[in-house]
Amino acid sequence: MKELKLGLPLPPPTDGPLTVDELRLAARNHAMPLEALRYPVTPVGLHYVLVHYDIPAVEESAFRLTVDGEVERPLSLTLDELRALPALEVASTMECAGNGRALLAPRAVSQPWLLEAVGTGRWRGVALHTVLELAGLRESAVDVVATGLDRGIENEVDQRYQRALPLAEALREEVVLAYELNGGPLPPQHGFPLRLVVPGWYGMTNVKWLASLTVTDEPFTGYQHARSYRFRLDPDEEGTPVTRMLPRSLLAPPGVPDFLSRERFVDSTPVRLEGRAWSGQGRLVSVEVSDDDGVVWAPAQLTDDLGSPWAWRGWTYEWNATPGRYVLCCRARDDAGNVQPLEPVWNVGGYANNAVQRVPVTVVD
Repeated sequence: MKELKLGLPLPPPTDGPLTVDELRLAARNHAMPLEALRYPVTPVGLHYVLVHYDIPAVEESAFRLTVDGEVERPLSLTLDELRALPALEVASTMECAGNGRALLAPRAVSQPWLLEAVGTGRWRGVALHTVLELAGLRESAVDVVATGLDRGIENEVDQRYQRALPLAEALREEVVLAYELNGGPLPPQHGFPLRLVVPGWYGMTNVKWLASLTVTDEPFTGYQHARSYRFRLDPDEEGTPVTRMLPRSLLAPPGVPDFLSRERFVDSTPVRLEGRAWSGQGRLVSVEVSDDDGVVWAPAQLTDDLGSPWAWRGWTYEWNATPGRYVLCCRARDDAGNVQPLEPVWNVGGYANNAVQRVPVTVVD
């Protein structure tokens, strides 16, 4: 695509207050309220939403998914033709790569997520490998590029939103071209009529309003790969790509909130703490809880399991709440040896900040 020099370049990280641009983004997108962690499957209206550009208006009758590039049989499939293929449903947790960005200092000037850019859904559609097998992959195939219908300008580059998967990832059995969410049609904000869902990867890979799949004979170097979603300590370095979700645990805040600060107040009685934890790097093996800002940790009990290695697990902890002020924390660990850090690891884009959640709580008589 021709690069048109339009728009404005992205500003550098800042220690200043939120900008009007950031507030505008925050008003367009929305987070999952942390009390919704009590649902094993996130209700559609509470699942987090990030729209890079605009929500396109799509007529189902005119929709076609094209498959081209390094394939033997290029395809143009209607939604009914996709629905006629063998169906696959995957319970999968999806988290934005920028979740936690607003808690970094200095922070990237972008969508100012705190901790709530996450949700778990039951995504139903056709397996991506089924469609690629229909098209017939050539031996030269390297990447599968997914292109959405949403178009915009980012850092002076005019583009349609595109992400790519290495062929080995694209052929995983659980990668799905989804046309349903939680038993109903895919809502417009979640990519109607079709989106790519890649379990275990951060949300930017799950291309919405999917229009085409192009198989390439070399690695994809479009904007969302080469210039965005990369870990950098300096804006001028090449960096490394953001891929799978790091482990994270979140606590459903107990008690009742102060309206403005959201600080919690609970009664001096035994309190059942609960939350969810997940990782795209490996199988979740444990969650620990602290009431003294991460000095002493105690094991939580893992609870409900959706039967999918790609969905979060519930956890509970019985806390003996005595009068005083506390800072509750929780941290997750996976079987690949990854554990949440107490303090964030900074990078220019504010990606993958999985530092432990801190919840101030006052226990009253």
